[in-house]
Amino acid sequence: MRHLKRNAKLGRKGDHRNAMLANMACSFIKHHRITTTLTKAKVLRPVVEKLITLGRAAIGAKKEYNVHARRQAAAKLRQQPRSLFHGTPTRKGKVVREAWRNEHDVVHILFDKIAPVFKDRMGGYTRIIRLGQRNGDSAQLAILELVELPIAPADAVPTEPATEKAATAGKA
Repeated sequence: MRHLKRNAKLGRKGDHRNAMLANMACSFIKHHRITTTLTKAKVLRPVVEKLITLGRAAIGAKKEYNVHARRQAAAKLRQQPRSLFHGTPTRKGKVVREAWRNEHDVVHILFDKIAPVFKDRMGGYTRIIRLGQRNGDSAQLAILELVELPIAPADAVPTEPATEKAATAGKA
């Protein structure tokens, strides 16, 4: 009997289920939203919320706790740091490493971009929005997304759209 068992098995063995949840959590952290089945979204939600809480706790903490929390998150997400990446023959190591860190390093994104947004929020970082049924197997689809989306840095936002630049350049 499955009395007091919270998590759904999702038709998978434990290792497969944990690997799938780690991959889905990484995708969620990178893109701030994920479309999946309702059951998977309900299972993924507590995983992601605990990771965001771990990031929130590390914001004002001592350096030792911050490092420990980052290592805990990396273990849960099954991500390894690429701090020793030296680059390729055509691209310098630091440039490639920084680009990778800002776009693909989920621990960096979680702790430095997502957690500061929720530093004053005590929980409930995600929401589940139900969609219709999938055509192939009639599975109930849902979107799992962050309640508050992180704000992009000011230097990343273009001042003018590219179409207006081209139009102004053509008139001059």
